[in-house]
Amino acid sequence: MRYIAPQRGTVDPAAFSRWPLSGWREYAAWLESESWPLIAQLNAARPVDMAERFEAQTPSLLGDGLHYEQRIAQRGVIATREANWHDLFNAMVWLRHGALKRALNAQQVAEIGHMGPRERSRPQYAMTHFDEAGVIVMLRDHALLELWDAHDWHGLFWRQREAWLDGRARLEVFGHALLEHALTPDKLLVGKALVVVGDAPLDHAVAHCARAIGAGQLLRDPLELRPLPLSGLPGWHPANGCEDFHREAACYQPRRAGRSYPQPLQIWKTLEERH
Repeated sequence: MRYIAPQRGTVDPAAFSRWPLSGWREYAAWLESESWPLIAQLNAARPVDMAERFEAQTPSLLGDGLHYEQRIAQRGVIATREANWHDLFNAMVWLRHGALKRALNAQQVAEIGHMGPRERSRPQYAMTHFDEAGVIVMLRDHALLELWDAHDWHGLFWRQREAWLDGRARLEVFGHALLEHALTPDKLLVGKALVVVGDAPLDHAVAHCARAIGAGQLLRDPLELRPLPLSGLPGWHPANGCEDFHREAACYQPRRAGRSYPQPLQIWKTLEERH
């Protein structure tokens, strides 16, 4: 069933104080005020290295006949629906993670060149899943990955609950649809994750993923992405402080027979930390 976001002004205030939206406090005024931000405000917030600009999605704009991704690549124009949660969150992700967005755009345009505008390839599906629901997870403890790949959700989110609080597991939400769904505080969220194992700043992991995507080394198939039930993370769902949640929550799915996952990326501050 297609998600329908709540009307502006009707969002439960708890949504903005809980993860993941609490991690985007620099845009609190855009999210919580009575009125929608203007396109001009989005453009005024662009970092100095962002050449792309937001433009209202109007019939006139769409009259250029370009695919959404091609318009970004050729004209630097991000078509943006006004007064729309989904597109507002997309703009926020562009402002924070422009390098990731550009890498995805370049690869999407390359695939459109191969497939045409009406067919979609496996890489396109992978990139779209990540664009909408993507998460980058940095793991310092490889044992957590073993629990994750076994879909041992009780182990990953309850027995190892402290790992998500003490820095052994860190994450950055990238998918703008995930942010939109978080407007409903009790909704069970599941991300599509790229995993980096190591011990480096999280922004280094994000940059590493952007480079790998841009080089065509990641997101060549949707099955590269690991499902991550975000609602199991401490502070992400009002009910997950109870052990029963981690035994019964509908977002916790068993691993399908034969399902396997790729090796994670690795990034370390020093070579010695690998050993």
